[in-house]
Amino acid sequence: MSLIVILAIGLIAGVVSGIIGTGSSIILVPVLAYVYGPKEAIPIMAVAAIMANLSRILAWWREVDWRACAAYAATGVPAAVLGARTMLVLPPRAVDAAIGAFLLAMIPTRHWLAAHFIKLRLVHLAVAGAAIGFLTGIVASTGPASVPVFIGYGLTKGAFIGTEAAASLAIYATKTLTFQGSGALPVMDLLRGLVVGASLMLGAFIAKPFVLRLAPETFRHIMDALLLASGTSLLWSAAG
Repeated sequence: MSLIVILAIGLIAGVVSGIIGTGSSIILVPVLAYVYGPKEAIPIMAVAAIMANLSRILAWWREVDWRACAAYAATGVPAAVLGARTMLVLPPRAVDAAIGAFLLAMIPTRHWLAAHFIKLRLVHLAVAGAAIGFLTGIVASTGPASVPVFIGYGLTKGAFIGTEAAASLAIYATKTLTFQGSGALPVMDLLRGLVVGASLMLGAFIAKPFVLRLAPETFRHIMDALLLASGTSLLWSAAG
């Protein structure tokens, strides 16, 4: 029964993340932590995230900006290794508070950049990749943190979803390999991650027609709402 519930929620999370490009971990990690425990939830979600990102790449293959992906992943991958290795060292609440504050601050920052016609360049993506890659290695997900970065670069809708997924795939694959190498990903957790990831993949393809009908400005408003909800929930978790 627990697995059926997880698969159902995974399908919903796949549709949501397929529309907005991120958010599956925010929905699924609390459920996985409740059923399997918090220590198991992070590696399980890392495996599932690989499959979810792969499905978004396949759905939007023609619109992926590979230069932006390469700039972000070039620094994000080694940073993710460092983050995964220090996951047990840093206090989780401090990390939650830092990421939450960052997400909330990025809402007015994104609007300021748009109002002044300032567009992020590849070097900015590389800097962001290092910071977010390190944080991704520590916590279950920092997906919303990459939203303002790729939107600030000028990507939207399918181009944003596909490019962000391609960059995140490299980071989550690195994180998973690091967990496996350190013995933190037993076979059972790997299988659980694959099952959850399958439901996320299905949801991503269901979501594609909805994305095609979204106006670019509507998409940006949805992103702002995601940043607000994610940032507030992280700060609430840190304060609790």
